[in-house]
Amino acid sequence: MKLLVGLGNPGTQYRDTRHNIGFMVVARFADRVGIALKKKGHQGLYGVGRFAGQEIMLLLPQTYMNRSGISIQSACQATGTAAGDLIVVHDEIDLPYGALRVKVGGGHGGHNGLRSIVGLLGTGEFARVRIGVGRPVGAGDVADHVLSPFSGSERRELENVLANSVAAVEMLLQGGAQQAMNEFNNRDLFN
Repeated sequence: MKLLVGLGNPGTQYRDTRHNIGFMVVARFADRVGIALKKKGHQGLYGVGRFAGQEIMLLLPQTYMNRSGISIQSACQATGTAAGDLIVVHDEIDLPYGALRVKVGGGHGGHNGLRSIVGLLGTGEFARVRIGVGRPVGAGDVADHVLSPFSGSERRELENVLANSVAAVEMLLQGGAQQAMNEFNNRDLFN
């Protein structure tokens, strides 16, 4: 079984923030493939279905970002999912808005959600779909930046960013990490 996780924070006050782009992408993917995210368990919302000939669980942890690993560890243990079958979709401040990178393995890079996952799973050897949200302008606070809504210009481009991010997830599941990296790394998500 594959486990596809979107990172974000629960609650309406966070719904449209940069930090929740992982939630947005996985929810969009769920709608596209007809998997309802209505089950409650593993301290999250989840759904199970099939995509590309394989069983897949989609999970939106409801633990808040810095405790995402608790939800993911529970789901991995319950389903017997190994780190190599885990895909995490998350915001990335070290990429400009509109950039996307597929990556397998690595550390947490200061991302609190990834820090929690790596710490609890004991490995960083899982796939990531990193979606650029950029850094704050000037000396702005990073936490304020990721917890604030998209700007007007960013919202105008959000549909393209989400559509291309979902396409990257689909390719990762269908063709594997190398094919997804070749196709989507360095692609301008605005086109």
